[in-house]
Amino acid sequence: MKLRVRAGESIQEAVRRFRKLCERSGLRKEMRRKAYYEKPSERRRREELKRLRKARQHQSSRV
Repeated sequence: MKLRVRAGESIQEAVRRFRKLCERSGLRKEMRRKAYYEKPSERRRREELKRLRKARQHQSSRV
C-alpha cells in the first residue's frame, strides 16, 4: 500500500489515514487470518457459515 503525505499534513494524520486505508482494504483481517495455519476443512466450514450469514441477512432485509 502506498500513501502520499499531503502538504501540511502531520505524521499522526497520515498514519490515521493509512490505518483507515488498510482497514477498508481488508488487509488487517487477512493478516490475522493468515497468522495461524487453518485446515482446509475449517476454511470450508468458515466460508460456508459466512455464506449462510450473508444469505440470511440479505433475506431479512428484503422483508
